[in-house]
Amino acid sequence: MENLNLTEEILKDEIAKAREAAAYADASEPRAKSAYYDANSDRIVIELRNGTGFLFPPKLVQGLAEASLNDLTQVEVTPSGQGLHWETLDVDMSIPSLMMGIFGTKAWMAELGSRGGSATSTAKATAARQNGKRGGRPRKKPLTA
Repeated sequence: MENLNLTEEILKDEIAKAREAAAYADASEPRAKSAYYDANSDRIVIELRNGTGFLFPPKLVQGLAEASLNDLTQVEVTPSGQGLHWETLDVDMSIPSLMMGIFGTKAWMAELGSRGGSATSTAKATAARQNGKRGGRPRKKPLTA
C-alpha cells in the first residue's frame, strides 16, 4: 500500500472538494423534502425540495410489491434527500433511479417487463391468438404522400 502523507492542508482541500460536489449534486439532482404513502391512490408520494412532486405505485418496486399497508406508511427520506428507506422491509430506493423508471434489480425489471406484454382481458387474448394463427401482428401499411 502506498503511504499517503495526509496533511491537514490536504485533508481540508479534500473536504472542500467533497462539499462542492455535494452542493452541485443538491442543485442538479432531485432531492426529497418529504414522502408518504397515500392509501386512497395506492401511491408513494414524494415532495421534492424544488417544489415539484413525484408519485409511483409501490407494486412496481422490488421489496414493496407485497408490503402491508402498515409497512408502506413507514417510508423515510434519507438525510441527504437522495433516497427513500423502509426500515421494516429493509428496502432502500434512489429517488433519481425511481424517476428514471428503475424500480429494482435487472431481474426485477425483466419480471416487470414480462408482465407488461401479457394478456389482461379475454378479448386481448383472443385477438392475440387470432393474429398468431395468421402469422402474427398485421404489417403496417407504408404512409403515402
